Amino acid sequence: MTQADDRILETLADSGLILSPRVLSANTDYSRHYLSTRLGKLRDAELVDRVDEGLYQITDRGRAYLEGDLEAEVLENSI
Repeated sequence: MTQADDRILETLADSGLILSPRVLSANTDYSRHYLSTRLGKLRDAELVDRVDEGLYQITDRGRAYLEGDLEAEVLENSI
């Protein structure tokens, strides 16, 4: 997990919205391209869902990670 991964998950969780990499980029210090790559990794780890082309929301598993109920070490093989 990277610092960007944490920021993506926090932004999705705090907003409660379905967001695009472009909107996430406007609200973080990361480029849209980099966020798109990280969102793909987070999706593979089932921390976010892609609800439509280029639109993402946090999953219950993603919330569990943020709450400390899912250790980053468990995710290292999938990210």
